[in-house]
Amino acid sequence: MSLNELEKYLWDSANFLRGHIDAGDYKQYIFPLLFLKRLSDVWDEEFAESIKEYGEDYKDEHRFVIPHGSHWENIRETTTNVGEKILKAMHSIENANKDSLYGIFGDAQWTNKDRLPDKMLIDLLEHFSKKTLSTSNVPDDELGTAYEYLIKKFADDSGHTAQEFYSNRTLVNLMARILDAKPGDSVYDPTCGTGGMLLTTATHLKDLGKEYRNLKLYGQEINLITSSIARMNMFMHGIVDFKIARGNTLEQPAFIENDKLEQYDIVLANPPYSIKRWNRDLWSNDPYGRAIWGTPPQGCADYAFIQHIVASMNVTGKAAILLPHGVLFRDSESELRRQMIESDIVECVLGLGANLFYNSPMEACVLFLNKNKKAERQNKILFINAVNEVKKEKTMSYLEMNHIEKIENAYTSDNDIEYFSKWVSVEEIKQKGWTLSLPFYVRPQNNISLSTGENLSELTTSLKRNLKKSREQFGDFRKQLKEYGIHVD
Repeated sequence: MSLNELEKYLWDSANFLRGHIDAGDYKQYIFPLLFLKRLSDVWDEEFAESIKEYGEDYKDEHRFVIPHGSHWENIRETTTNVGEKILKAMHSIENANKDSLYGIFGDAQWTNKDRLPDKMLIDLLEHFSKKTLSTSNVPDDELGTAYEYLIKKFADDSGHTAQEFYSNRTLVNLMARILDAKPGDSVYDPTCGTGGMLLTTATHLKDLGKEYRNLKLYGQEINLITSSIARMNMFMHGIVDFKIARGNTLEQPAFIENDKLEQYDIVLANPPYSIKRWNRDLWSNDPYGRAIWGTPPQGCADYAFIQHIVASMNVTGKAAILLPHGVLFRDSESELRRQMIESDIVECVLGLGANLFYNSPMEACVLFLNKNKKAERQNKILFINAVNEVKKEKTMSYLEMNHIEKIENAYTSDNDIEYFSKWVSVEEIKQKGWTLSLPFYVRPQNNISLSTGENLSELTTSLKRNLKKSREQFGDFRKQLKEYGIHVD
């Protein structure tokens, strides 16, 4: 199959669910079925290869065990109570592979015939049966790419559920390039969603022609089905050295050694921004010593996630955290921000344009942290104002390669770039009241030119264009204020 054929084949599976369940629930049914089909086809492939090599004395050895009666074809033979058969097969496979697959299929209600009648499930099974998903027919790379495509499509379809399900991959690619993981590094995402950030560090190394399979990937995700999809995502991409745990990272971090947080070379994260319902009292007496700068306000847990990430970095660790702009200037977090700046762990504040978050016009920012800054960068922070470095689409903006390269070049340079980036001393930031707001340090160039002899019609066109842009930005600003409960008429 070509990649386009594979993507269409996978996306068409959603058509069988339309009218039966909400679009936001597609993922908890389609992904487990896809994974079950892949396991069965690879099992058949391994069996055929063993027969070919050893004949009647074949070795019945497989990467994953599929117990008798739990193969895809066994499910296909079922015509009544199909959901019950699917559920039984999935539980059987999980129990036979407890070390690697236990709980991976999630907790979807397969036996609810009101939502999943037998006829619909049979049609869905027959659709998936049209293609063979063996590794020879669909290599890990291609299936992984198609799987990511399906994640994106489901995110587009699911609307309000998309933020925790899918992060802007072009922005994640930029973060991975700047952090530049090395073969063998440990990489951690405390709010990993479907695992896209972790996988991007691997694909970045692979694109450079470097060994990527010995990366050690760790992630935690609070949502059961999303954490299951993350695990399936790793397997679909051919990644084997990973640990994805389910749970609340702030309340119960999963990776503990000798009563302390495990620490990593690289941390990437897109935490849920400005959550209001979190256990602030527990954080105030955190047993893992994460409240190094104090306790954030109840209405915004962003600095709890930032402090958790700092505590999870090893002595030479680096991190990139995708956050809302409010963390740069909110008064309620000023003391936390001061201590963060004085710790000299912030290497770069990257400001980006609007619509890089799902279903929100809020402008994004990325904090790049480094516990091992070069001597010439110590007691300084790089500000990059890349608000105009985006390609705008209807529902979501993206970074094109020229945007990514421009930002990356600014990050690696120790020199300022007029209207784009500037190295600022901690002392200057102190004088400005410890704000990290981008406009205080670097503003993008004004597009309107008033040079002598300029054509009047060109100037008028430029003025209209900038007025339109200003109106759009003011509208976005009003929406951002609304996020904080402030309404502007």
